[in-house]
Amino acid sequence: MRENTKAAAAAFQFLSRFPVKTQLEFTPELMTRSTLFYPVVGLCIGTCVWIAAWLSGFLLPPAPSAVLVLTIWVWLTGGLHLDGWMDSADALLSYRSRERMLEIMKDSRVGAMGVIACVLLLMLKAALLYSLMGQSFLMGAAVLPFLWSRFFMVYAMGKYPRARAGEGLAGMFAGVQNALLYKVGAVTLLLSAISCGIFLLAAYAVDGPPFAWSLHMGVILSAFFVIPLCIGACGKWAADRISKRLGGLTGDIYGALNEGLEAAGLLLLVILTTIIH
Repeated sequence: MRENTKAAAAAFQFLSRFPVKTQLEFTPELMTRSTLFYPVVGLCIGTCVWIAAWLSGFLLPPAPSAVLVLTIWVWLTGGLHLDGWMDSADALLSYRSRERMLEIMKDSRVGAMGVIACVLLLMLKAALLYSLMGQSFLMGAAVLPFLWSRFFMVYAMGKYPRARAGEGLAGMFAGVQNALLYKVGAVTLLLSAISCGIFLLAAYAVDGPPFAWSLHMGVILSAFFVIPLCIGACGKWAADRISKRLGGLTGDIYGALNEGLEAAGLLLLVILTTIIH
């Protein structure tokens, strides 16, 4: 039990700004075990984002509310994955040799392509949040991308080689194997089912019996099945291509995948809302 507590604390300290005060030694073994709790961190961040969206909707118009919610979202993650997104954009969009791209990712400075990629990503996320503002039950379904994008990070750690042969952050997760992946997948699926079930029951309580044919039920149930499939397909497509170019993945790529897949999941949720509505 103590080992699981330390692993959970490591996951929250590494992936978020939640105030976990425990002093830990981030060994490869601890980092590997902590991946079991990545979906839990995703759920907590997604829940905080939903609460911020719900509360700000009472005080602000949709546009400034969406920007405020996005600011809270970025702060909760400490910008960790955004840093990986920018470094990956600088490297992959340079179209240099494999060795040069890996050097660019190690450089602490951010280039023009990284800044452009970051601005475009944040603009997309803000626009998607704006589209969901004022629809609290549908905004609740937005926790799914937070869960499944973090599951895919763990999947990428276990299924793809490391570009730097054990060096760097990615080398800390060399112990991720199939048995752990199955556990992380089960945790993610369970948390997804519980989250969607809660929002379905809440919507039913508010909407009454006609809810069975309403927009809320259609979108939430569709999102439960479609978002994991979309994130898995998009993630595998991106990871396959990046791994082919770099000879494996890096810690920056894990973060970039999380950022891109979060946006893809939110985009799909907005598309489902538009189609079903």
